[in-house]
Amino acid sequence: MKKHIFFLLLIAAAAVSFRLPGYLDIGAKLPKADIKMKDISGKEVSMNDAKKANGLLVMFSCNTCPYVVRNQDRTRAICQFAQKNNVGVILINSNEAARTGGDSYEAMQTYARQQSYKWLYVVDKDNQVADAFNADRTPECYLFDKSGTLVYKGAIDDNPGNAGGVKDKYLHAAIQAMVTGKPVPNPSTASVGCGIKRKM
Repeated sequence: MKKHIFFLLLIAAAAVSFRLPGYLDIGAKLPKADIKMKDISGKEVSMNDAKKANGLLVMFSCNTCPYVVRNQDRTRAICQFAQKNNVGVILINSNEAARTGGDSYEAMQTYARQQSYKWLYVVDKDNQVADAFNADRTPECYLFDKSGTLVYKGAIDDNPGNAGGVKDKYLHAAIQAMVTGKPVPNPSTASVGCGIKRKM
């Protein structure tokens, strides 16, 4: 019985990971800002193209991670909030090892339609952008101000597993602080989610 429980815990650990905040330090400049990525519209766009007057929200995401799926209502809400505050939004799918399956370009287009995305959702070919960010989770968020300086990184909120249990909306507070010229209250938080599927 104990061996069975241990085996199940190992499987769970492989599927979902808890990670301390990433290696792109607060105050860093937006990396790979001009690299072109294919959006679900068919256009080639960069993060600089996506940036608005008040900054840019970069979110590493996908179609298949249970944490992404579970967070979709919150993803839509925070992306809409960013856009309302003249902050650009770009979601980046870096799951290169899953391009023939659930994270194919066609699957991204279908998923975005189903989720009513009104922002860019792009393919990160060969994980170039994820590698530059040292990103390895979905969902994982990076907020840059109007000068392209990182002011927040981490999770959407403090309870990715249960929307009803959220007490601290980290990303919402970060956007609100940034656009009003105030310090971000929690600039770096731990991200929880699935590992980005890189090709070996």
